[in-house]
Amino acid sequence: MQLNIGQHMRMSQQMKLAPRMIQSMEILQLPIMALQERIEQELAENVCLEVRQNDPEASSDTEVQLELDRAREEATAPAAEQKELVVDTDHNNEADFERLLEMAADWPEDNLSAGSRPSSNRVDEEIERNHDAMANMASRPQSLNEYLLEQFALLDHTPQVREFGEYLIQNLDHNGRLQSSLAEMAEVYGKPISMEEAERALALIQSLDPPGVGARDLKECLLLQIKPDTPHRDVMVTLISSHLDDMYHNRLPVIQRKTGYSLDSIKAAMEEMKHVIDPYPGRGFEVRPVQRVTPDVAVEKDDEGRWVVRLIDEYTPQLRISKRYIQMLRNNPDQATKDYIKRKVDSAKWLIESIEQRNNTLRRVAQAIVDHHTEFLEKGPESIVPLKMQQIADRVGVHVTTVSRAVDDKWIQTPRGLFPLKRFFGGGTQTADGEEVAWDIIRRKLKDIVDAEDKRNPLSDDALVEALAKEGYNLARRTVTKYRKNLEIPSSRQRREY
Repeated sequence: MQLNIGQHMRMSQQMKLAPRMIQSMEILQLPIMALQERIEQELAENVCLEVRQNDPEASSDTEVQLELDRAREEATAPAAEQKELVVDTDHNNEADFERLLEMAADWPEDNLSAGSRPSSNRVDEEIERNHDAMANMASRPQSLNEYLLEQFALLDHTPQVREFGEYLIQNLDHNGRLQSSLAEMAEVYGKPISMEEAERALALIQSLDPPGVGARDLKECLLLQIKPDTPHRDVMVTLISSHLDDMYHNRLPVIQRKTGYSLDSIKAAMEEMKHVIDPYPGRGFEVRPVQRVTPDVAVEKDDEGRWVVRLIDEYTPQLRISKRYIQMLRNNPDQATKDYIKRKVDSAKWLIESIEQRNNTLRRVAQAIVDHHTEFLEKGPESIVPLKMQQIADRVGVHVTTVSRAVDDKWIQTPRGLFPLKRFFGGGTQTADGEEVAWDIIRRKLKDIVDAEDKRNPLSDDALVEALAKEGYNLARRTVTKYRKNLEIPSSRQRREY
């Protein structure tokens, strides 16, 4: 079957659009601080791009666009007929963006013949490159402070404790430790905070994963990692509390004489420490300079009591195309100069449109997420409900990949804390009454049941299944076992206290 002219032109246009569309996806994925850096870079590299000033005498965007259109018509030469396809700035590129994501489906293999295209392999390679480029824009590894903020936001605490806790987390070093005393941190915090509230915030942080975070020194870091059921617990506590230097220099007889423990007990405890304690709990996370997480969006109630999302973009420069270079495009007689300016103008137009599209998509996606989670905002973590990205994609009317890029590495400021937008996505199950419940709630309920159990007669996994069933959560035993292990809750035998 021969490829008709319309199909060939559509394929050609899609292949030409791909690099620009991939750039749009990159812009969509950028968090606010990275976007600002990208804008500064583009301003430095593109002479046709400038920051829009609040000048009442400055030309409006419409005037600039009309002049640009006239200049392009006057400057267009026959040689430019083969130039890369450029999307009109008056045209919303979301349809093109979505079309790229489904490009493979638009090019059925059986409609392409070897005689009507360069080769079957070339189209396959082009598709593969486009999809590889999208796949390679993967989420960057999560940093330690982002991981802790995500956990901390789901704990119950007062607004004062929440804000100070977020402040402490963002001042931990890459090992997960505070570099100053709690009193010093409270003093430079900048807001009124009592030591009782400060200690509460620190205690909550020290309860997070990985064990040992939030410590103020090595000794506290090690002690935080010893659990009630840790083998040789008492010996380990004594060694860490009073004999770190002796252990470092392997002065075991000195430890034996001072503590009364046998050499075998001391050696066994030290060997256990090698396996269960990490002096650097922050290792394994992406190491970057510790900086404050800046939210891209915030949610607040409007006058009608509805939760409304707004972009936090007051520090992002507003861009426009330089009128000076539009005039040069019209008046400069040199064709090479005109071609150069046209390329820069096209690049500037695409960047401006990509940023506008990013902001619009992010706002719509975030609003759809907030609309789904109003109960969480009103009542707290116990009211969070399951949500899949496909649900938001269907509601907003975009491809699910667009939702994934839009929420990647973006944070939202809520009255209940600072959250990564991705945190609001998660599966769930049904209660005995048929109500959808998020896995996060199941995990919280499981932890509450274990915390309240009789430690002399802890609940087996079968008993935990029954306890959850009484709360309306009917789960298989293997599911309960999996979540118990994910929460690092030991087995009933290991939890038993004598």
